Amino acid sequence: MGYLTTHILDTTKGIAAAGVKIHLYKHTADGQRQRIHSTLSNNDGRCDQPLLQADDFSVGVYELEFAIDEYFNASDLRSDGETTTPNFLNTVVIRFGISDENAHYHIPLLVSPYSYSTYRGS
Repeated sequence: MGYLTTHILDTTKGIAAAGVKIHLYKHTADGQRQRIHSTLSNNDGRCDQPLLQADDFSVGVYELEFAIDEYFNASDLRSDGETTTPNFLNTVVIRFGISDENAHYHIPLLVSPYSYSTYRGS
């Protein structure tokens, strides 16, 4: 069976982003979003368990939501020196498709207060 993982890296500080709130949604056939999992990233910027696995892992369209504004607001150090809100980046949403129920899908998020990047990892 396949599974889904993520890893969040704070590129401003060069560290793993711990304590980021993550929500996983699946898009239903009628176009609705259904929340299927919520968690926080651990001290390594990862989740303690796969976000999706076993019988819950199926072909479809999904979204990962990362509460980046909360993470940077709680950080001890803001490299940009700003303390005003709203932040430039609020919630980072990554919509992706799963086409192989037996594969490992890994979605890293490299993030700063002003930009982010992602790719299909391994």
